[in-house]
Amino acid sequence: MATKEPKTYTFTEMKDRYIGKVGTKERDEYEYELKMEVLGRMIKAARQERHLTQEELGRLIGVQKAQISKLENSANSASIDTIIKVFKALKAEINFNVRLENNFVKLT
Repeated sequence: MATKEPKTYTFTEMKDRYIGKVGTKERDEYEYELKMEVLGRMIKAARQERHLTQEELGRLIGVQKAQISKLENSANSASIDTIIKVFKALKAEINFNVRLENNFVKLT
């Protein structure tokens, strides 16, 4: 007797099914939160690689330690200006990709 192969789904199919299709409010919120979490982890990793405390990094860019903690833990959204200041203080290169309808622009 032949066994039936289980149906497999891609990660994108699972997100579409359980979070919402691309362009829906739920999916946009999920993608935004995910990007903020990744950004926070990148900031923390770069700060630790430079052997800086949150307080020291905060002093370099003119914010309190609590603001750095919030950035690293994705507890709040950050302005592009703050993100640029953080990465400049960490002597890290930052690139932004912007999609405009069917066009793609890379800002470095």
